[in-house]
Amino acid sequence: MVGVLMATALLFTWTGLALAARPIRTIALPTEIAVPGQSGETRCPAGQLSVQFVSGPLIWQCKPKPTTTTTTRSTTTTTRATTTTAGPTTTKPSSGWWVPGTGAIEWQWELDHTLSLSSATDIGTGDQTYTGAAAPTPTVYDVDGIDNPASVVTALHAKGDKVICYIETGDVGNYYSASDEGIPTTYYQQLSVAGDLGTKQQGWPEYYININASSTLSIVEAMISQQCHAKGFDGVETDNDETWQDSTGFNISEANDITYMTSIANYIHSLGMADVLKNCDDVGNTSFCNAMYPLVDAVISEQCNQYGTCSDLGNFLGHKAIFNAEYSTSPSSFCPKDNASGINGVYFDVNLDGKTRVPCR
Repeated sequence: MVGVLMATALLFTWTGLALAARPIRTIALPTEIAVPGQSGETRCPAGQLSVQFVSGPLIWQCKPKPTTTTTTRSTTTTTRATTTTAGPTTTKPSSGWWVPGTGAIEWQWELDHTLSLSSATDIGTGDQTYTGAAAPTPTVYDVDGIDNPASVVTALHAKGDKVICYIETGDVGNYYSASDEGIPTTYYQQLSVAGDLGTKQQGWPEYYININASSTLSIVEAMISQQCHAKGFDGVETDNDETWQDSTGFNISEANDITYMTSIANYIHSLGMADVLKNCDDVGNTSFCNAMYPLVDAVISEQCNQYGTCSDLGNFLGHKAIFNAEYSTSPSSFCPKDNASGINGVYFDVNLDGKTRVPCR
C-alpha cells in the first residue's frame, strides 16, 4: 500500500572455495540465476557471499557479506534515537544511513503506480494544508519498490529528496511478473515453491508468509537488496510487520515477529538504508512499538486517529519520525491532534494513487 527454493536447505560457500568437478560461474550483485538440473558453485565478487539453494533446480545468488554477525549487528543501533533531534531529513547520521528527523516532514505516499515525475498530483505540488494554506512540496517520497525503477529514485535525489522503498515483509501478493522484478522467478513463486505461503489475507489478494522459515528470510532479504538497495533508495517501508495476531496458517508469536523484524532491520541497516516500521500500533497496546523502537528509524501508522491507537505508538512519540495516513477522518478533526503530537499527518485517498493529499502542516 516478491527460483526455486526448499524451505530447509541452504548451503553457504565463500568466495574462492570451489567444489571439485563442479562448474564455476561468476555473477555480480544484485542477481540470481536458476540452473535446472545442475549442481555447482557460484563464484561471487570479492567480499560477497555465495548462496546456493539446494534441491531441484538450483538458484545461485551473490549477497554482500554482513559487516558483523546477526548476533551483534543490533548493537550498532542503540544510540540512533539521538542522531537527529531537530529539523527534517537532510542529515546523514553517524550511523551511516539516513534517519528522518523529528521536525515537520512533508511526505508523499504513492503506491498505486510508477511515480510520474511530470505529474503535479504524483509529486504533490500545489497541494493545500487542512487550513487551506499552500503546502510545501514533499521532500520524502514513499513509493513501490518494484514498480519504480532506479531512474525515479535518481531524479528525486537530484531535487534533494529522500525516497522510501515500499515492500511486503509479512505477506506477499502475486502482483508482479519476473520481468517486473528483473529476476528469473518472482518472489511470490519462490515463496510458493519453498512452502512458505500461508492463508489468504481477508480482503486482499495476498498470502501470509512463514516468517519463522529461513527460506522466507532469505527471499525477503534478496528482495530488499535487489529492489531497494540496488536502485539507490534511502529507506525501506516494511509492510505487515505484526502478523502474529492474524490467522496466518503458521504458528507465529509476537516474539517470532520481533525476532524476524529484528533480522530485517539489521539487514536493511547493513545495506545503508533506514528502516521504517509499519502499523506497530495495530496490536492494541505499546508492546510491539516499544520492542521495535530501538531497532528502527521511523514508523508509519494508518488511521491511528480513526481507531484511537496513536497513543500506542509509545516511545516513538516525540523521539522519532511518525508518519500518519488517515483515509476517512476529517483533516479538520485529526490534524490539530497530529500537529500537537509532532506527527506528520496527511489525509490520503485510500488507493494511494496521488489524487488526494491534504497535509496537516
